[in-house]
Amino acid sequence: MHQSKKRTETGLVLLEGSRLIETACQLNCSLETICYTEDWKEKNLATWRKLTLIAQRIESVSPEVLKSLATTVNPDGIIATALRTQITPPAPDNLRLGIVLEGIQDPGNLGTIMRTALATGVDCLFLSSNTVSIDQPKVLRASVGACFHLPCQTYNHILDIINFYKDQELQIIATLPNTDKLYWNVNLTLPSLILLGNEGAGLSSSLIELANHRIKIPLSPVVESLNVATTCSVILYERLRQINLHD
Repeated sequence: MHQSKKRTETGLVLLEGSRLIETACQLNCSLETICYTEDWKEKNLATWRKLTLIAQRIESVSPEVLKSLATTVNPDGIIATALRTQITPPAPDNLRLGIVLEGIQDPGNLGTIMRTALATGVDCLFLSSNTVSIDQPKVLRASVGACFHLPCQTYNHILDIINFYKDQELQIIATLPNTDKLYWNVNLTLPSLILLGNEGAGLSSSLIELANHRIKIPLSPVVESLNVATTCSVILYERLRQINLHD
């Protein structure tokens, strides 16, 4: 396996909302503390019963207390904390499709990318150290539970990750706004790393230089660029289209 050290994250993360916590419950994640309102308990009695078995501590609180603890404007009645190590599984040994995210700042974008990646068979996300942390509650909410299923690792030296997989003969695909090759003209069914850059600045030159292919999504002249999560979705679903054509 590659020698680059992943950034170690420790401590607790905040999980907010029924859907995210129900997913954690289904996967038997070790939840530390759960706070819920009595109204939530009445509507979700089966989930509450299971949570009492897997949580270290579970407390009924008033809606006012819950709101003071939550980051959402209108919490739906439950929040929880979990160990950071419980959130994402490890990267697979045999990688066929990975996504490298460099400098992604918007937590909604990262959560959406995680959800789309899980839906389309991505093996792992590799995050640069200046990408928003998956610990952020908005990232976790936007992932709608994908965070528990999809390996998602942060590395201090993301170039080492790309070089490692390039040496393993994965094709390295950089997404750029200005290049000649259209995204459907690359064979995306081959083992690949797809590189996506910061919402404003895009990919750094050091990452672009490692790419075997530089691709773009055609746009109307009145549109400068697509949202990075949208760009990711377009490319990943093109890959599924190509796979279906070969089947």
